[in-house]
Amino acid sequence: MSALTLVIVIVFVLGYLGIALESTLKVNKAAFALLMCVLCWSLFSLSPETFISSFHGLDFLKEASSATAAMGNLLKEHLGETSETLFFLMGAMTIVEIVDTNGGFNFVRDTLSTRSKRALLWRIAFMTFVLSAILDNLTTSIVMVMVLRKLVHDPKDRLIYASLIIIAANSGGAFSPIGDVTTIMLWVGNYITTAGVMKEIFICSLTSMIVPALILQFSLKGELAQPESASEGDALDFSRRERMIVFFLGVGGLMFVPVFRYLTDLPPYMGILLVLSLLWFTTEMFYRSKHEIHDNMKKRVTKLLTKIDFATILFFLGILMAVSCLQEVGVLEGLGLWLNDVSGNNHYLVTGVIGVISSIVDNVPLVAGCMHMYPIAPSGDMAVDGIFWQLLAYCAGVGGSMLIIGSAAGVIVMGLEKISFGWYLKNITWIAFVGYLAGILEYWIERTYIFVN
Repeated sequence: MSALTLVIVIVFVLGYLGIALESTLKVNKAAFALLMCVLCWSLFSLSPETFISSFHGLDFLKEASSATAAMGNLLKEHLGETSETLFFLMGAMTIVEIVDTNGGFNFVRDTLSTRSKRALLWRIAFMTFVLSAILDNLTTSIVMVMVLRKLVHDPKDRLIYASLIIIAANSGGAFSPIGDVTTIMLWVGNYITTAGVMKEIFICSLTSMIVPALILQFSLKGELAQPESASEGDALDFSRRERMIVFFLGVGGLMFVPVFRYLTDLPPYMGILLVLSLLWFTTEMFYRSKHEIHDNMKKRVTKLLTKIDFATILFFLGILMAVSCLQEVGVLEGLGLWLNDVSGNNHYLVTGVIGVISSIVDNVPLVAGCMHMYPIAPSGDMAVDGIFWQLLAYCAGVGGSMLIIGSAAGVIVMGLEKISFGWYLKNITWIAFVGYLAGILEYWIERTYIFVN
């Protein structure tokens, strides 16, 4: 590792430490993430030709007019990938805000509603787990937090429920080909198959959710306050029929996004923008039919856009772009090779450690690095649906639950519920880790005694 690479790593670690100490330093995590991003890439710019030639080859440099131009191309490429995630996030957040503000989640709230705190915990856990497999863990987290706000008013209790939403969303996304970005990558790259990953990863993913839920239920005692009914709570401008249309158009539209991607080959954010535009148009038509249109302006989409948490969006931008710099200087790939060497090709150990690391840095470049480092073998553990690739899908998806900024679901819940990094680290990390290990153990039992190759 060169001296400049070491400095970039140190800057990343210091920036990450600032994010972890957000509640102590009283500085928003987005400020640290953006500063970390800019400093890392500024250091990269001191010797771009060295990094680019090492990890992309001289041909990449020759195609550009200069090393600076080549660096600009890399930045555009990474910014494009990051922007796809950000636009998807903004679209999904806006869609859910529209549905929530106009009463679309009221009947979901009534379905989940119970006076028992522990019964509610299990209902939320299983609904989040199932929805994240159908939608994705990011969108599901937004939906479930909005529903949670209608059911639980005690801030301390809501921290427990919100933390379980993160764990359940990541666990549910791991066994589904469309539930997590990394699983999608492995599925599209033909490293895993739909039948294989769902058959062999489902139970261990379920285990990684059930074990933390069993532990967390002891933090909840007694009964919840009776939630307000729709008539007692929000003053709703839409009729029940209109609220149902808004709900099914919004949530059904989110479920349609993977189908839209399959039919058009367009990225997911285009599907999200389609759903947002249709929902926007529909609500405008509903409001147009109301007589006192100026009185409900605050619930129209143009006003709801101001409620989107752009600090979280900027945080996401900063940390993803900072991680992309680590990828470009070869730190992530080198880390993967080192793990392979010290583990003696023990796939459980390698993928297990990758899962832990994915709670610190973004799991997408980690999985991408593994896909480039390890070719698909015709048979054995490295074959299609082999132990290594299935464990990688599980560990990269579920491992992100161990830190609140280790997954997209965690980041968005952190922003929506204002959960501090320190609180999650102290109270939830060990619980998520226990569930993570339980899932790996369950998978080992499956492969050893049930699905014997």
